[in-house]
Amino acid sequence: MYKSKKYQVRNIEDIFQEIDTLASMYPDANKVFLADGDALSLPADYLVKVLQYLKHSFTRLSRVSVYATAQNILEKSEEELSLLYENKLNLIYYGIETGNDELLKKISKGVTASQIIESLNKASNANIKISATVILGIGGEAYTSEHIKDTAAIINNTTVNYLSTLQLGLDEDVRERFLKHFDNFKMLNDHQVLDEQKQFLELLNPINKVIFRSNHASNALHLAGTLPKDTARLIEEINLAMLIGEGALVPNRFRGF
Repeated sequence: MYKSKKYQVRNIEDIFQEIDTLASMYPDANKVFLADGDALSLPADYLVKVLQYLKHSFTRLSRVSVYATAQNILEKSEEELSLLYENKLNLIYYGIETGNDELLKKISKGVTASQIIESLNKASNANIKISATVILGIGGEAYTSEHIKDTAAIINNTTVNYLSTLQLGLDEDVRERFLKHFDNFKMLNDHQVLDEQKQFLELLNPINKVIFRSNHASNALHLAGTLPKDTARLIEEINLAMLIGEGALVPNRFRGF
């Protein structure tokens, strides 16, 4: 996503000017997303100033959201996270990808499964809602069982509010770098991905209600429901799609990232 950009902390006055411009264009906006990909790595006092300026500028503001990593959250104190929440930072988008420690190393995630759990629970304890994503097929054929079992364990030990599954795809410019960490990586076909999706849902036993979606542009089969209420229905839909075959799936030409 950010191959052409270099991380830098922008002058906060420039941010304020952009907020002024956007507030004049969209005075009734009530939701704001803080771009780009690693905004939560900024110091808490910087973020609080931005959030307070947003509250002043958008009188109907109800939600501010941001991408988050385990590292971002663990670097913040509980008091800092609570302060961000009090200033309307109330939703984070968090890529779990996998809960298997070996795969986390191979994809250079930089954290362990236990640190993912710790960070997610730390955010939840500050009342910040979590929209988490998982990548089906990320371990290929060799790690499919471990990937699904360990990833389900993360969901079952946290209180994410929204959960989405995406499907692995490798652009040509990252394929070689990804594959070098695996021995004879074998990509899952659509049927195998659906089997992973089914196993994942079967293993999930969330502590709280979770809004589930599998409707990203990468997905072969689009699913939507609330867990655990709709788990059985979602599994039935997967079984039916596996029975019908290719005709039940999104054609490859309509998939992307």
